[in-house]
Amino acid sequence: MDVFREYELWLEKLKDDDPMREELLAIKGDEKEITDRFYQNIVFGTAGLRGICGAGSNRMNRLTVSRATRGIGDYILKTKDGKDKGVAFAYDCRYHSEEFSFLAASILNAMGIKVFIFPSLRPTPELSFVIRELKAVSGVNMTASHNPKEYNGYKVYWEDGAQISGEISENILNEIEKYSLFDEFPLMDRREAEEKGLLITLSGDMDRKYFDYVKSLSVRGDDDIDRSVSVVYTPLNGAGSLPLSTIMEERGFENFIVVKEQKDPDPEFTTVPFPNPEDPRAFELTEKYGRENDAELLIATDPDGDRMAVEVKDNEGNYIPLNGNQTGALLIDYLAEGLSEKGELPPKAAMIKSIVTGDMGRVICEKHGIEVFEALTGFKNICGRIPELEKKGYSCFFAYEESIGCAPGSEVRDKDGVAAGMLMAEMAAYYKKRGSSVYGRLLELFEIYGNFREDQVSFVLKGKEGQDRIKRIMDHFRESAISSFGDFRVSEKRDYIRGYGDIPPSDVLIFHMEDGSFFAMRPSGTEPKIKFYFYSVSKSGKDSEERVGLLRRAVTESAEKVD
Repeated sequence: MDVFREYELWLEKLKDDDPMREELLAIKGDEKEITDRFYQNIVFGTAGLRGICGAGSNRMNRLTVSRATRGIGDYILKTKDGKDKGVAFAYDCRYHSEEFSFLAASILNAMGIKVFIFPSLRPTPELSFVIRELKAVSGVNMTASHNPKEYNGYKVYWEDGAQISGEISENILNEIEKYSLFDEFPLMDRREAEEKGLLITLSGDMDRKYFDYVKSLSVRGDDDIDRSVSVVYTPLNGAGSLPLSTIMEERGFENFIVVKEQKDPDPEFTTVPFPNPEDPRAFELTEKYGRENDAELLIATDPDGDRMAVEVKDNEGNYIPLNGNQTGALLIDYLAEGLSEKGELPPKAAMIKSIVTGDMGRVICEKHGIEVFEALTGFKNICGRIPELEKKGYSCFFAYEESIGCAPGSEVRDKDGVAAGMLMAEMAAYYKKRGSSVYGRLLELFEIYGNFREDQVSFVLKGKEGQDRIKRIMDHFRESAISSFGDFRVSEKRDYIRGYGDIPPSDVLIFHMEDGSFFAMRPSGTEPKIKFYFYSVSKSGKDSEERVGLLRRAVTESAEKVD
């Protein structure tokens, strides 16, 4: 793509009073900025469209949203009864989320496609649940999940409640690419769409069904838990606020405290340095509330309510963050123990994890006779395995990945921070009743299964230059005959670029070491970064931590040498 020619085309096509034209005029002569905005058309990644809001083909704006929507609509019209089954829409607290949602709805309505839309922000897991409840053909959530405030996104789901992937994703992309960004698409006025029954606002009944589903995942009764346990929760100004607060109130938790400053929608995320609960900085205010209320557990969900992170109080009274591997292992253990005691663990229970997730959850499942399956990173891939497993008689007991995403049960086909948050609070109440804590149980798991340790590092490399360097780093590790990293000797290199076993192709490398340690690396599908994941296990926590640190240093030093 000739970026400067594209830039001039936009200036020519946009009307004089269009704010996007004014935005582009303000960067005239800035070659780097123009290149970043126009070096590609924003494309579907692991979560549909996602990017910085603004003018340009590589940005989220009304033109990129309209083009994507028209392509999706064309594909829906080719499916059986697709336009009558309809599309469910949700949106989060971000700038333009509601605006983009109703713009997309008006395009689909003009094509005769029914749209169901929430009256205000709702979490991603509720959208996934609603798609299946309504038997809709598709679903869309306007959200950038945990990205910075400048971003927005367009998550696309199919009738199974999971994000689009494979053939469906490719076919939709083919439809989208038939259009240019400046093609004009018919719109239907909101009132007309409502009168024709093409635009339907979802009622509180749908909330109720989702809340009841989440509560049904509970594994411990009132007599088994201490509902006086103090838990502090922050929705980070996002869509998890109402669902999780309502559910915990209905369950009778007496000290479930919501961070007031982060309870309501705020697209600026004024009190949050970065709206990603995986980042400990997101817990700064929550920790303050925790100390004031002597809380045993701190919970955070991201702006669209799909990812959940926790901090727990250690034996010295300090709050420590748990990573996604640890949180997932705790939930697997808690659910497996509880369901087994009640005799409700399915005979062919299955757990699905991503290929870059650690093995602690795996060994816990093996103890309980739960079969473990793997998938590529991203919940569209993880939950995408559920239908095939169900056909084989399996019941999906739990699904998770290391990046604080998990799905208890199988009715929601995406990460469910609301359900995970409820279960973590229940877990804290259960262990409090037994005179222990979530942290105490984690130490017990280390004693039983080994001291699993993990670490991550990401190289953030923005724009086209960054994208090119990420490719060079992957090529170097893929093509070089690397036999060791520091003192760690390589025992196996798994390259997923052409697939591996029953895992489809993806740009992922995993290196296993002779001492049992391993690391994985891949470009992010949603952010301008390359990610590294490091793992080790030992009888000694100190030994395992040292191994992870040494492996990380050796690998990152090798990566940094690639210009």
